[in-house]
Amino acid sequence: MVPRIAALLLSGVALLQNVQAQTVPVTDLVGTWSSKSNSTLTGDGFYDPVNEKFTEPKHTGISYSFTADGFYESAYYRAIANPVSPKCPKGIIQWQHGSFEKLANGSLVLKPIKVDGRQLYSDPCQYKNAIYTRYNTTDHFKQYTVAMDGYRKTVQRLDLYGQDGAPLMPLYLAYSPPKMLPTTTLNPLVTETAKAGKVKRGDMPLSYGTQLNRNTKVMADQWWWFGVFLTASGGVLYLFF
Repeated sequence: MVPRIAALLLSGVALLQNVQAQTVPVTDLVGTWSSKSNSTLTGDGFYDPVNEKFTEPKHTGISYSFTADGFYESAYYRAIANPVSPKCPKGIIQWQHGSFEKLANGSLVLKPIKVDGRQLYSDPCQYKNAIYTRYNTTDHFKQYTVAMDGYRKTVQRLDLYGQDGAPLMPLYLAYSPPKMLPTTTLNPLVTETAKAGKVKRGDMPLSYGTQLNRNTKVMADQWWWFGVFLTASGGVLYLFF
């Protein structure tokens, strides 16, 4: 009798896990969302995959874009304070895209195309050049809410909550339909080297003071939430090349 009850309990747990793992349709997320500065936005104005180049936004911030058929794109521009040397702030610019799922329990899983993600890390007091690498991390959000903002009465607001339940900074609907690069693989492992050209402030191509290790996976999680906090505080990033 006891083994039978145990078997029934185990089958019930398995059924519950299967239900939670099922994906559900998403319509309320569709569009491009940006933090309050509305300066950091997904799309070709942030990252140029052909020339391997980031364009530095005027202000730090976060942006996410979602489509109705399950694709996403993310753009991050964060400042990292240096308490030991305040004159040496660090900065991270990150871009990813791929597919996402909304599970039955309301959580979101964002799975990037591994070879396409890019990161530019700047530490001017430590390195002469910024470090430009591939970047790949799967994002998990415990839940999210979409509602009209209490202050901007005509603007929709997206609140994302990390896997630990901590909220990210609020995001506001900037474009609908979303402003995104193509959702297919943009940078396969074998690519042509970007051509050198004139460089102005804000343009950070592969050929100018950067290094790309195409087999390197950079994990910057230790700076993730700290950088988001600084972004919310209006931190300003200065990049020196």
